[in-house]
Amino acid sequence: MLVAVLTVELLFPAAGSLKDKRRRLAGLTARIRAAFPVSVAEVANQELWQRGTIGVAFVTTDGRLAQSMLDRITDGIGRDGEVELLSRGIEFFRPGDGEADRATGEGVPE
Repeated sequence: MLVAVLTVELLFPAAGSLKDKRRRLAGLTARIRAAFPVSVAEVANQELWQRGTIGVAFVTTDGRLAQSMLDRITDGIGRDGEVELLSRGIEFFRPGDGEADRATGEGVPE
């Protein structure tokens, strides 16, 4: 079993309030959930009205599938007109192994 985790830091330049950012973020996370079999949550910067960080998790046995799916999610976020992608990171975990593999597109676990 492999757990792939995508962490994405976002900027909402047009958000005029915390409520506005939350509305935009809720729409983004709903679109991700509708398009992919993943779990999504806001994981940091909840109190900042123009920034947000989401975590996306996917459980699989295929590292290449996980990398491909998380790359497609990242590409979709980058094309969203309401949000700018500031940074992203991908980590792979094998439960019971105790170690995480950080990936930037190379060295995807098998």
